[in-house]
Amino acid sequence: MEVVSMVVNDEFGVMQRIVGEFTRRKINIETIVVGKCEIPGKARVVLGVNERAMAEAAVNALKQRVHDVIQIEILDETRHEAYALISNGFGKARLIGSTKEVDSMIESSKPDKFIKAINAI
Repeated sequence: MEVVSMVVNDEFGVMQRIVGEFTRRKINIETIVVGKCEIPGKARVVLGVNERAMAEAAVNALKQRVHDVIQIEILDETRHEAYALISNGFGKARLIGSTKEVDSMIESSKPDKFIKAINAI
């Protein structure tokens, strides 16, 4: 998975404009993590995309078409972290680690439900 990280203006409609560029190019977003960041008035958006070519196409489009994107980059896999919330008959658990570690923990625990996201900074 490729991870695109960006710093954007923390304003109404920014996510719609970002996701619109992915929609226009028929690029599926696998994971989304959004939150306030270290720069006042800005937010960090981290998106997971399956293919490098698609991530590069999205980055190029966002640089050219979405003025709210202040910084953007595709992050090296060594900077990725995964986390998940899983639930089964014994309760729920939070997992965090490398993408391979979290995948392995999800597979071995066989949860009834789970959600997994990838983040990077």
